[in-house]
Amino acid sequence: MKYFKFLIAVCFVGMLFSCGGDDDICESGEGTPRMKVAFKSQQTGKLRILDTLYVAVDYGAGKVQLGKLAAIDSRLIPLRVDDSPYTDVYFRLRLNGPESKVRVNYTTKSTYVSPGCGVKKYYENLSSALVTPNPVLNLEAGQNQIENEDKTNLYLVF
Repeated sequence: MKYFKFLIAVCFVGMLFSCGGDDDICESGEGTPRMKVAFKSQQTGKLRILDTLYVAVDYGAGKVQLGKLAAIDSRLIPLRVDDSPYTDVYFRLRLNGPESKVRVNYTTKSTYVSPGCGVKKYYENLSSALVTPNPVLNLEAGQNQIENEDKTNLYLVF
């Protein structure tokens, strides 16, 4: 019985020290970057803040609502991580208002990061097309590659 208690104690201490380290989670910005979208006014051509914005994205199995944000000057949008050459993004200013469809075309490049993060995708040669206008009236290109989330990749003109 004495050895059994010792064996249980050794197993418990071993489990405490065998827990994973920092590479189990991908939390230091090593994941696939998102596309940064900002907004401009058609009259002035200057950056503007939107009262509300609803965003939905088609990741290949139908539209997924990303939700509503209020009083924003930019939005980060995750793109598809499969081998599709495009992602369809939908924008609305009101809950039941008209919806604009923007198709974002790109090529991808993959890089292995770590066992916890897996593979990170980079997006290159970004180009966008306004498929359905209203409320978005026009598009302006920003940086045409996504390596991090610092630079704006697309401007929506309202």
